Amino acid sequence: MTTKLSAATLDAVAKTASVPQYDRSSLTAGIVHFGVGNFHRAHQAVYLDDLFATGSDHDWALVGAGVREADEAMRQKLLAQDLLTTVVEQEADASTARVTGGMIDYLKPGDSAAVIAKLIDPAIRIVSLTITEGGYYIDPASQKFDPKHPDIAYDAAHIHAPKTAFGLILAGLLDRRTAGIEPFTVMSCDNIPGNGHVTENAVIGLARLIDPELASWVKDNVAFPNGMVDRITPATSDRERDLLAQNFGIEDNWPVFCESFRQWVLEDKFPAGRPALEKVGVQFVTDVAPYEHMKIRILNGGHATIAYPAGLMDIHFVHEAMENALVAAFLKKVENDEIIPIVPPVPDTNLDDYFALCERRFGNPKIGDTIRRLALDGSNRQPKFIIPSAADRVAAGQSVTGLALVSALWCRYCYGTTDSGIVIEPNDPSWDRLTAQAKLAKDEPKAWLAMTDIYGDLARNTTFVGAFSHALTTLWSIGTKATLERYLANSL
Repeated sequence: MTTKLSAATLDAVAKTASVPQYDRSSLTAGIVHFGVGNFHRAHQAVYLDDLFATGSDHDWALVGAGVREADEAMRQKLLAQDLLTTVVEQEADASTARVTGGMIDYLKPGDSAAVIAKLIDPAIRIVSLTITEGGYYIDPASQKFDPKHPDIAYDAAHIHAPKTAFGLILAGLLDRRTAGIEPFTVMSCDNIPGNGHVTENAVIGLARLIDPELASWVKDNVAFPNGMVDRITPATSDRERDLLAQNFGIEDNWPVFCESFRQWVLEDKFPAGRPALEKVGVQFVTDVAPYEHMKIRILNGGHATIAYPAGLMDIHFVHEAMENALVAAFLKKVENDEIIPIVPPVPDTNLDDYFALCERRFGNPKIGDTIRRLALDGSNRQPKFIIPSAADRVAAGQSVTGLALVSALWCRYCYGTTDSGIVIEPNDPSWDRLTAQAKLAKDEPKAWLAMTDIYGDLARNTTFVGAFSHALTTLWSIGTKATLERYLANSL
């Protein structure tokens, strides 16, 4: 017997899960959030739910928004259960469920008029985003905003009926300026180095296409705080729905499963006001860069390091990859030899301890995170998680054997088959291009590095080119397992 999640069934749900202990009718909107995916609902929404439970800040409730077809699917699923979400925190020895209730509305994707109308409401003082690393219209090689992208060009020509999150944000800011309403703060919650700066560049870059004076106004009047976010949150499938029903007796259209660990470090730059999130564990600092640098290089770089060898060896779950002695040793050696030594110091943090924590988190057997998720969208993730570390090392005259092998493993993965011959289904927005380049690179490794929009100057560095070419040739010659063994024996 299961209970279908809704506001009317919370008493029944409370028998197996914690439920909101505040009056949801007392909540009023203060934040519009673009990208109501799993990570947002396991992270920002959980922190706000904790805060509302303290009895304060009830004027900071969430309003969902989106611009993709998938956003409408999520909207329908959540509306059917009164915008409630079951969050299941899983560790090796325990699983707990909670229901969060901090979202009070979800605007229809594609209805730009409705979204803009909400954005000009003076009660909205923060607009936040989780639109993935690939959603910021960044040129991979320069890591700068691409004003020539067709989506951006469209919004520049149709700013009062835009299609992108940045177009909608700019339209809302423009109308607030006209009406004499204080601008809202724009807060990225995506896993991007300098995510506040990246978001600012996107909004100002779009504004510049419309009116240079508007761009100057945005720069002078709108805050874009940087932030570091962290919580391992896999995609939801029928597996998670079934586990929720079996273990907790709850029927949820789109539950979120995640680890218990979470972290949020924010630059305290909110001129229009902010919720008192420091009460529930958010760390406010003057400089987020050291924290995000550590997280992106060590944790996300670590994910990329294990994703492709595990995928090529037909390993399905991340914890299974960590149980594989070769993959676990490969991760440790690349991190200890090449990544951690070039990560600058972080206040009150021991980097070796941080990596040990990452290893434990990767090895969580309950989380159900998949290798395929980690391997997703390498064309956007490699330039942020792996290539910068390699570039820093070659600039310092240091070895890149391990990082070049990580990149070669990505290339081999994009060829489209595992070592055993199993077909790898498309796993990147640029999959066709990547597969074509990987096929060329089988005979001429430099063909992969010809993608200078991804590799930038690193594609012309003789040290990296040599290490990459040797690694890829070895992978094709003896396979992933033997290549890892050779690397671990310092004989690659």
